[in-house]
Amino acid sequence: MAEDTSYSHARWAKQFDEITGEIAKYASICRVNLLDPGNIQRVLNDDATVCGAHNESAFKKMRSLLMMHYSVRQKAVAALGPQETLQIVDEIVARLRARLGQ
Repeated sequence: MAEDTSYSHARWAKQFDEITGEIAKYASICRVNLLDPGNIQRVLNDDATVCGAHNESAFKKMRSLLMMHYSVRQKAVAALGPQETLQIVDEIVARLRARLGQ
């Protein structure tokens, strides 16, 4: 059973990491710091004025990926439980902060 749990954790972590990497790419193109308070909500609310550079296509992709991230997170909570999902998300946010130099 430990192997199944470990595999499941790794599978979810990989999925989150891939989505987060794409979000970071589009955030960079749009020049928006998603780690600043309120910026993720502004993107989810379709507020492109949060961006430092206008790129409608990149903004739409970033917004869709953020919505996908929340959807995947809900599924992960159902599969892994809230504690393990939070641990995965926290690890990814830490890597994202390191990647962005924050």
